[in-house]
Amino acid sequence: MKLFERNRTRGSLILPVIPVRDTVLLPGMGIQMASEKPIGIQAVLEARDHAQNRLFFCHAKPEAPPDFKPEAVYEVGTIGQIIHLQQNREGHVRIIVQGLERARIQQFTSLTIPLRAQIKPLEENLELTDEVAALMRLLREEFLEYARNAGGIPPKVKETVEQTDSPLVLFSSILHHLPLPTATKAALLALEDPREYLSRLGEELKAEQEVLSLRQEITARVKRRMEQSQKEYVLQEQLKEIQRQLGKDVDDPAGLKDLEERLKAKVLPDEVQTKAERELDRLKKLQPLSPEAGVLRTYLEWIVDLPWTERTTDSKDIRRAQEILDEDHYDLVKVKERILEFIAVRQLSEESRGPILCFVGPPGTGKTSLGRSLARALGRNFVRMSLGGVRDEAEIRGHRKTYVAALPGKIIQTMKKAGSINPVFLLDEIDKMSSDFRGDPASALLEVLDPEQNHAFVDHYLEVPYDLSHVMFVTTANSLHTIPYPLRDRMEIIEVSGYSDVEKFHIAVNHLIPRQQKENGLDWAAITFRREAVYHVIHHYTLESGVRELDRTIGRIMRKIATEVVEKKVHPEKEGRPFSKVITAKAVERYLGPPRIPRNTRPLEPRVGLAYGLAWTELGGRLLPVEAVSFEGRGDLILTGSLGDVMKESAFAGLSFLKAHARSFNLNDEIFSRRDIHIHVPEGAIPKDGPSAGITLTAAMLSVLTGIPPRHDVAITGEITLTGRILPVGGIKEKVLAAHRHDIPSVLLPKENEKDLTDVPREVRQRLSFVFVESLAEALAVLFPETPFTLRT
Repeated sequence: MKLFERNRTRGSLILPVIPVRDTVLLPGMGIQMASEKPIGIQAVLEARDHAQNRLFFCHAKPEAPPDFKPEAVYEVGTIGQIIHLQQNREGHVRIIVQGLERARIQQFTSLTIPLRAQIKPLEENLELTDEVAALMRLLREEFLEYARNAGGIPPKVKETVEQTDSPLVLFSSILHHLPLPTATKAALLALEDPREYLSRLGEELKAEQEVLSLRQEITARVKRRMEQSQKEYVLQEQLKEIQRQLGKDVDDPAGLKDLEERLKAKVLPDEVQTKAERELDRLKKLQPLSPEAGVLRTYLEWIVDLPWTERTTDSKDIRRAQEILDEDHYDLVKVKERILEFIAVRQLSEESRGPILCFVGPPGTGKTSLGRSLARALGRNFVRMSLGGVRDEAEIRGHRKTYVAALPGKIIQTMKKAGSINPVFLLDEIDKMSSDFRGDPASALLEVLDPEQNHAFVDHYLEVPYDLSHVMFVTTANSLHTIPYPLRDRMEIIEVSGYSDVEKFHIAVNHLIPRQQKENGLDWAAITFRREAVYHVIHHYTLESGVRELDRTIGRIMRKIATEVVEKKVHPEKEGRPFSKVITAKAVERYLGPPRIPRNTRPLEPRVGLAYGLAWTELGGRLLPVEAVSFEGRGDLILTGSLGDVMKESAFAGLSFLKAHARSFNLNDEIFSRRDIHIHVPEGAIPKDGPSAGITLTAAMLSVLTGIPPRHDVAITGEITLTGRILPVGGIKEKVLAAHRHDIPSVLLPKENEKDLTDVPREVRQRLSFVFVESLAEALAVLFPETPFTLRT
């Protein structure tokens, strides 16, 4: 503090002023500076000649213009003492200045060069209160730690910081050696209260410590990376030498020559060729072990492995195609006709677009295997992609190769497996897709299945168009309800209905039994299934529209027989001991146990309030018993059994019809207000909906109101209106097959559905009788034949 005491001036004084931008002169600190501008040169010379080598340093504010403005400088600056002055021939000056004390500008006395101002030194508050002492101690500790980490701080400065008891000396010593912006230093210099400028300086010091720590961490990370790179370089050179000693190609350690030759030999579209060559050039410039090199190499291998022009020759032999389809599948006439039509069109026009077929039907009806048979009939490669549970758009379009472990989408991956650009591509379970926050895969499939767009399908990973227009897409579904309409509109819907018992018998004899016999190692044995044995399995151990459960059941029988063969030590290579087996209905029960499914679930006699409807589900047709009871109440209609809104509305419509024609049914009008009706459809855990139960619901309600049972040998389907008209419904084939499976001899159908019976197998039609009705009056007359209703239509 001797310097400050020696230079302290109590009153105001006038000194030349030098405005500075890039440096801050602090009390007790020295700086060097050079000036080439007249404003600085004249101020220095004025100080030498008239101010005892003293001048006032004022600091420009950050927003100050290039030209000097009094209002653009801080009021508080530092009085400096010129220790050394040097002037060259051009008149430029270089000085060494020592800071004396802080002062405040009271007014400028001259705004022309040289600048002069009346200034007054600040009255420094140097009292060491407890708070100031605490701040100084914290500031001292933090700066010494900063000095240890930063390095380059002179020992004399550290000594001054450790020993001084002056807040201003501590402040100036620390601030002078911090790499803070000039504006920040000038702002701190203008603070007069020691508590304030020490606190603010502590904040800036902490910030600098954090920056220093981050800088050191980055420096260490870079150093480690450079050391690792150097290590890799040494290892690579050693590896080259080892490869050279082993006689291997040192100039191509990554095997790029082979990849380049494969690219040259590959026939690619122009855009793909350009992209591949560009990526190959980038790959050549990279280190073989770098991550980016691995990404590019994988990408180029996908380009090489994908089929771009390779294709198979379509078979145009319609007769051979017919034979193949008949070998693999029984019946399915409509499907086979559509496939043969496609082959015929291909014979006449090579450029015709392939159809996008959608096989819709219950499980186990051969939809997936139809795709394989189609490929065999056409002589094309066959590939399959399951869409069940797919909910991420990237499954279809792939991930961009910037992602870690990115791959093309399933479409491109499957095309690679196909090995040709014109395979039969089966999209299985297209109705089982869903969507979430990751996108909608159904929307991504629109481009794949649209003939107008799929010639330029762009996978996110490939980033180049891929031609899918030569692919024959085949999709399968159990229901159309869950497929979005835009996607459904792009496909040709072909219904694959459930099988009748006769069809199941032929499928079992011609396909399932020989296959299961071979799969269980019994193809050498003479195993014969009697006709009644096959029907016994169909009727009493399976209840399905398809044949999947039938296949599994036959497999169980074959495994039992295989166990017998092993136990008896019968071997096909031992002569004189042939193994033969005839499977009868009794043998079936011995192998499978008692029948699990009763053939006829309906009661032997009619019951009041019980009517049998027919329903269509994704699993095929089903018999739908409808039960109703009536009891005293307030005229409410209670509906249970997990019924949907449409089915409930059918029940209310039927009840309204009965109320409107109560007298025709010999019913008292008061019965509807004094009695409640409860309708229940069994298997309540299974949701049920649709309009086709209208007649069945009305018949059950009429039965409980009149006490007369409806016919129990008639299965019913048909939608009703309030005026008593009967409207057509769907799924006729499946519903008729369901009635046939349950041994119900008669089926009541809407008149407009009579044309749909052509889809029902002839042997089933011959075993059933059909009643076609146009009005509810006709339907009720059939169901209550002995009741003299006088209903008029």
